[in-house]
Amino acid sequence: MTYLFTSADEPGWLSKLFSKRWTRILFLLLAIPTLVAGVFGIYLWNRFSGDTPVEYADIEEHFKYGSTGGERESGFPYWIFQALPQVCSGHLPGKGYASLGFIYEEGKDLPIGMSKRKFTGIERTFLNCAVCHASTVRDAAPEKPRVYLGMPAMQLDIMGFEKFFFACAADPKFAAETIVPEARRLVQAQGGDLDLIDRYLVYPVAVSMMRERLLMLAGRFSFVMGEPDWGPGRVDTFNSAKVIFNFPMHKIPDYEKNAPSDFPSIWLQGPRTGMQLHWDGNNTKVEERNKSAAFGTGTTPPTIDLEKIGRIEQWLLKNEPPKYPYSIDKAKAARGAGLYKDYCADCHGASGRDFSGKSVGKVTPWQDVGTDRRRLDSYSYDLAVNQSTLYAGYPWRFQHFRKTNGYANMPLDGLWLRAPYLHNGSVPTLRDLLEPPEKRPAEFFRGYDLYDRKNVGFVSNVAGVSGRRFFKYDTKIAGNENRGHLYGTKLSPEQKDALVEYMKTL
Repeated sequence: MTYLFTSADEPGWLSKLFSKRWTRILFLLLAIPTLVAGVFGIYLWNRFSGDTPVEYADIEEHFKYGSTGGERESGFPYWIFQALPQVCSGHLPGKGYASLGFIYEEGKDLPIGMSKRKFTGIERTFLNCAVCHASTVRDAAPEKPRVYLGMPAMQLDIMGFEKFFFACAADPKFAAETIVPEARRLVQAQGGDLDLIDRYLVYPVAVSMMRERLLMLAGRFSFVMGEPDWGPGRVDTFNSAKVIFNFPMHKIPDYEKNAPSDFPSIWLQGPRTGMQLHWDGNNTKVEERNKSAAFGTGTTPPTIDLEKIGRIEQWLLKNEPPKYPYSIDKAKAARGAGLYKDYCADCHGASGRDFSGKSVGKVTPWQDVGTDRRRLDSYSYDLAVNQSTLYAGYPWRFQHFRKTNGYANMPLDGLWLRAPYLHNGSVPTLRDLLEPPEKRPAEFFRGYDLYDRKNVGFVSNVAGVSGRRFFKYDTKIAGNENRGHLYGTKLSPEQKDALVEYMKTL
């Protein structure tokens, strides 16, 4: 070993070499890849670990476009969502999501009722509360519509929305080589572009994962495909909920199936505290009802954004319904006020702000009210038991869902915006509701926002306008029946007109 060292205390040339320049070179050769990997790891962490919703200081903007948390579990990658109406245009009834009843405001990239959140490295979008609880009113056919928040989304075709995504996922066009170029085109139209990671990794993987998930959901919700179309403004709420609990949908009895009901109005929730809520009065807790509704916006117990939903809950406690904007015959309304007191107040409240009355917020047995019972039967005892397991382990575990024997008597605040009427939207106007069932329209069209001031409701005798076809509602279909609720049907025509005039003031 003497050729390496000249003495025991003096290193040889090889030792000197390794201890100086080569040591540093070797260190750099080993350190640089580690450093690069570390920097790249930090970049990936920062890119894919975020959870940032788009925020809105204004509460109405927050209601229209704020998140409930549904994007985390159910969100569509934003640019895929924007690209699909072009890629799968043949599966839409018209141009874009607007043809399904979604409402777009000028300057907005998403319709009312859809929010955006950056989660796990990709912008996602999904539904929020306003998708079912906002709509428009048009005074005359050519005029621009006005948006009203909290009213039922009577134009939204939620079944059509589901069918579009399921059909698109099954289409060969639902592939990265088709969707990613269209997404890039949309981004480039705004002066940007998808970066290399998005283009060759994130979005191709997202397309594949989204397709597989949609096909899985299409299989689970296949029972919907066999039902008659719900039409705009309606949803089969609790049969869809049964899918969450893995009910064998092919085995549920026929009388539970096809139970679509109208989206309700949701303003002025404070005075409703303690009332029996939902159409059948199956819950008495406003907060539970809200969390239950949030499942429809894609949330789950771990993903729900309680802070964001809490803002909406607080606003809705006091948010007033819009006042009737047209002229009212005060003398006729005064005559109708007495009739309302005699025929309506006990069940629906003393006025549009005074909800006192011996039966307000309570359930009237089905045998007495006599309306279509499919919605009542669809909410089964078994489902009520299963719902009591939701949020198990959380302080807000569901505890108030119950099976009832009828339909709840609702306050009538903002009644002019809640057409069509009855729980299933089977009667187009208030004036029609005061007629016996055999004189109510057996067929009419839903989805037009042109207002019918005389009869209080929306124009329902027009099949389409400007190339858009409206939904033909057939009361002969099970779940769509317009029978029952015979209160006031024996009044004279003059009395009925006066009562309708008064109800414009509620």
